[in-house]
Amino acid sequence: MTDKTTVSVLGTGIMGAAMARNLVRAGHPVRAWNRTRAKAEPLAADGVTVTDTPAEAVRGADVVLTMLYDGPAALDVMREAAPALRPGVAWVQSTTAGIEAIGDLAAFAREHGLVFFDAPVLGTRQPAEAGQLTVLAAGPAGHRDAVAPVFDAVGARTVWTGEDGGAGSATRLKLVANSWVIAATAATGEVLALARSLEVDPAAFFGLIEGGPLDMGYLRAKAGMILDGRLSPPQFAVDTAAKDARLIVEAGRAGGVRLDVATASAERLERAAAQGHAHEDMAAAYFASFDEKPSA
Repeated sequence: MTDKTTVSVLGTGIMGAAMARNLVRAGHPVRAWNRTRAKAEPLAADGVTVTDTPAEAVRGADVVLTMLYDGPAALDVMREAAPALRPGVAWVQSTTAGIEAIGDLAAFAREHGLVFFDAPVLGTRQPAEAGQLTVLAAGPAGHRDAVAPVFDAVGARTVWTGEDGGAGSATRLKLVANSWVIAATAATGEVLALARSLEVDPAAFFGLIEGGPLDMGYLRAKAGMILDGRLSPPQFAVDTAAKDARLIVEAGRAGGVRLDVATASAERLERAAAQGHAHEDMAAAYFASFDEKPSA
């Protein structure tokens, strides 16, 4: 293994763009592609080679990293890249794909002789930009040295969950973690909405729980974004959170579990998106509590 790993990044949204920049900062050559090229173009100023097609991006890569909207999108893009994929290349699949889709992605990897790593990440815009993500990874121990430089560049910690990426153990852990994040975000919005309706100063609530077991940094961070109107640019967008919530509900259903909170959270997020908040931070699900946008 050389000191430099040539990485192809497919998908340069909030997370993919940040990961590409951190890979370049770590000294790795990076070739990136995004469906809307204009969204990837700013990466050129950081030293990323922006390409017109997925096949161009993966040609000559040691590692291919996918960070796309969902599992079907990742599979479609990899099919476009297929003519230029070299057998033996490591595929770091970081899209939150869901339980069903991860099997399809692993099957594609087997068909094309790729070394598959199920590797979603925990974190939002700020930790992604700082290279402080937590990487949840499953993949063959004998090939982990090939992807270690990538994980080290984008994350502060890697949590290995298994050796068979196709089994989806990393994806399953990510869905469990995201179920908590989404539930906590929904609860934050509802507590502020209820406080408004009852004419309770939110500061009184925060003072009440301060320093106790009910207090938490995430609650205060998301509440602050709502109260201060700091919902753009998003740390994690409403429409993406809604997609993840539906994946969580589907995973629960497949396992014989009814997830009422996740179902309600998905509906809240979808309602907020329909109100025009799709591309704001997921905290904007707060607005789903109102038929009309509340006055300041």
